[in-house]
Amino acid sequence: MSKRIDLEARYCASNYHPLPVVLTRAEGAHVWDESGKKYLDMMSAYSAVSHGHAHERLVKLVQEQVERLCVVSRAYYTDKLGPFLERACTLTGQDMALPMNTGAEAVETAIKAARKWAYTVKGVETDKAEIIACRGNFHGRTIAIVAMSSEPQYQFGFGPFPPGFCLVEYGNIDALEAAINENTAAFLVEPIQGEGGIVVPPDGYLKAAEELCRKHNVLLIADEVQTGLGRTGKFLAIEHEDVHPDGLILGKALGGGILPVSMFLARRELMAVFTPGDHGSTFGGNPLAAAVGLEALNILIEDELPAKSAAMGEYLMTALREIDSPLIREVRGRGLFIGIEIDSALSTARAIVEALMERGLLSKETHATVVRLAPPLIISQAEIDWAILQIREVIDEFDRLRLAS
Repeated sequence: MSKRIDLEARYCASNYHPLPVVLTRAEGAHVWDESGKKYLDMMSAYSAVSHGHAHERLVKLVQEQVERLCVVSRAYYTDKLGPFLERACTLTGQDMALPMNTGAEAVETAIKAARKWAYTVKGVETDKAEIIACRGNFHGRTIAIVAMSSEPQYQFGFGPFPPGFCLVEYGNIDALEAAINENTAAFLVEPIQGEGGIVVPPDGYLKAAEELCRKHNVLLIADEVQTGLGRTGKFLAIEHEDVHPDGLILGKALGGGILPVSMFLARRELMAVFTPGDHGSTFGGNPLAAAVGLEALNILIEDELPAKSAAMGEYLMTALREIDSPLIREVRGRGLFIGIEIDSALSTARAIVEALMERGLLSKETHATVVRLAPPLIISQAEIDWAILQIREVIDEFDRLRLAS
């Protein structure tokens, strides 16, 4: 075992199950380990590195901004925050934004906004507001957020949990309608469930949910922490169905693969529930984060990364679906957000990703049955071709071993 792996195992809480590789350097779509071995990154840090590693424009900007101003807190105005929020709101069609750091913080912000809106605008009785979420969701790991999880491990040993959350079947519009009542404040939904296994809802589901929320005066809040910012082949995944949510959550790629940046965006009536002292974050919206976030947005648009994701994603998914193997139950996704579901009776996703790692391709399993592929959006066709070859050969190898046993 690597000394660095041993050191981390000794001093770091065991809240992840990393692949046994120690990374020390990265550039573009590739990373290198401590021995100098090169890998193709087909994970991009759960979509946080959509721009690729060490993007030249972002690195240069960070070097310049660090020398000027980094953190002063929101106790003062800065020259970077306003332009960043203006750009984000213009691109997403929202009126206002509240900057935070992590996706979970932005989700918590959305929950607080929805609840206060329910009491001060909709007229829900105090402490009766409910937020509907979907089974299989992943919105983060805070106590409030795991209260609306359907994954037993995320909840075991962490209760009691706050009330006010209701779960419905993902993709089932009738179940959503049946769950709505006079206390419903919002419907919080991922356009595609990422940690749930790259689960794509039926066509028309999100649009029908939007119409249902309008009918019942319920907020529609889209969690696009993983799916947003070009990942699925559109700037936002909700654009595939021309959906306009009341609230939007962004994160991961918003930091350009450099640092954590997130935000909750919403229409003015919803964001107006916040007054000074209601909510805050020492680091949220700091000048360094705002400068990086603005540049990350500009690069996405100027380099047409959503369109590249659409083209490369279709190319990759088509090739993967042509692999004829009983190991593969399904290939699903949109853009460069793809899941290969492995038949658990024949193998595990972990075994597949470990074999791919040996060949120089880094991915990660989700829920033991799905191999997740979400490379940087700057990935080339030649790199995609190489990845397809490795995946095909690993699947063939597993098939031969299975038949020989």
